[in-house]
Amino acid sequence: MYAKVTFVIVSDSMEVLSEKNPLLKQVRRAVNKGSLTDDGFAIAEGFHLLEEALKSQAEIGAVIVAQSVKGAIQSHVKGLQLRVVIVRDEDFANLASTEAPQGVLALVKPTAWTLDQLLRGRVPLIAVLDGVQDPGNAGAILRAAEAFGATGAAFLKGSVDPYNPKCMRASAGSVFRLPIAAALDESLFVGALEKKRGVLYAAMPRAGLLVSDANFKTSCAIVIGSEGRGVSQQLTERATALRIPTTGVESLNAAVAAGILFYEARRQRNAL
Repeated sequence: MYAKVTFVIVSDSMEVLSEKNPLLKQVRRAVNKGSLTDDGFAIAEGFHLLEEALKSQAEIGAVIVAQSVKGAIQSHVKGLQLRVVIVRDEDFANLASTEAPQGVLALVKPTAWTLDQLLRGRVPLIAVLDGVQDPGNAGAILRAAEAFGATGAAFLKGSVDPYNPKCMRASAGSVFRLPIAAALDESLFVGALEKKRGVLYAAMPRAGLLVSDANFKTSCAIVIGSEGRGVSQQLTERATALRIPTTGVESLNAAVAAGILFYEARRQRNAL
């Protein structure tokens, strides 16, 4: 038996209602800005992110579906009470941030995590994004961090919004499972980490200490710097620099570097 779903037909005519319909207007604005809607909902595009949002039991304000996939959405919301809005395929294409949209997006209320919650636990392992601007890189960093046992992620001021639709897609659902605090002041974060007696590591291509020689078994945070300038000067002065040994190339993509660093952290912690 299918779920009891309210289907709201936004448009049956050739008129595009994005400028007149409040819901569609909010979604388009959030997608263009790469941020939350005015009501604080993240835009999760695609069937996979919808499933991950449902698994996380996050609040879902609405599911917007293109007419061509109206039937397919039934199996994904079976047994749930959700508001589902049907729009014309061309209207949906104007909302989506992807070139080949799957025809479904969900408005998901993200969990609001505090810095104290981020550092809670016996031995936290935090991914720190310092000015990472590319949403694809940021999402991939979240995915790698979760895969290798990170307990949370801190997006410092100047970094991309973790709820940018492209970042959410690249995270493959990690954005719903990993505790994330955004727009953090770097001094406040470092101060809180020091109170936890945690170690701050930073990936730098010319560092003397190899990643394999670092001690990730204690409370620590790993900083991944921006694609252009790298780690900020303030964090450089307060962090222990780590180098990933490479051949032929000096530096790695931010997400690749994060994957290597968090893999090593996981390897060490598994040996405890």
